Amino acid sequence: MTAAAHTPFRGEGVDGVLQRPDGPVVAGLVLTHGAGSNRDALLLRRLADALIDHGVAVARIDLPYRQRRPKGPPSPSTAAGDRDGIVAACALLRQVVGDVPLLVGGQSYGGRQASMVVAEHPDVADGLLLTSYPLHPPGKPERARTEHLPDITCPAVVVHGASDPFATTDEITAALDLVAGPVRLVEIEKTGHDLKPDRSPAVDRAVEAVLTHLLGRRPPAGPD
Repeated sequence: MTAAAHTPFRGEGVDGVLQRPDGPVVAGLVLTHGAGSNRDALLLRRLADALIDHGVAVARIDLPYRQRRPKGPPSPSTAAGDRDGIVAACALLRQVVGDVPLLVGGQSYGGRQASMVVAEHPDVADGLLLTSYPLHPPGKPERARTEHLPDITCPAVVVHGASDPFATTDEITAALDLVAGPVRLVEIEKTGHDLKPDRSPAVDRAVEAVLTHLLGRRPPAGPD
């Protein structure tokens, strides 16, 4: 595995950690967390550790609501501020990585906010990575969060657990048909909303999709 430096990633409205490969940087990724978590969530750490081995610099950030308090869920009234924090993080990472593709995404709530960012501001990022997109509250499919999906024009990768109560595979497939840009859905069998990053192929398959679908690079070589 490529060695990586872990450094603070901070700016106006931005607080996180940057993992940068010890070698050429081929892309940058701003990655953020779900509603009850933070930048040190296991899935985010596993994704970052895997992607830096392929030259992707990853900034794992705490959303502004998490910066204000260490625990507790976000408030709908401050969601716009969380999106502002993602925009600021993307701008900061562009300064760090230079003229390479910049991706943005996150787990659950963080991914939803990132998807709204690229819908509202298409120039903020060149690709989108969503893990466990919370299509609707569990048991309430009539409350689908799809209004902004037709405004997403960049390539997107969506990693979905087959047992996720926030969306069935059929529901997420139908929702992604609304997205204007090219989408790859990666379904992980026998997993729910947390994707079990230590016990499922979610991270490996997400990395493969990021490299091939978002960055147009060759897929990682499999084991001999």
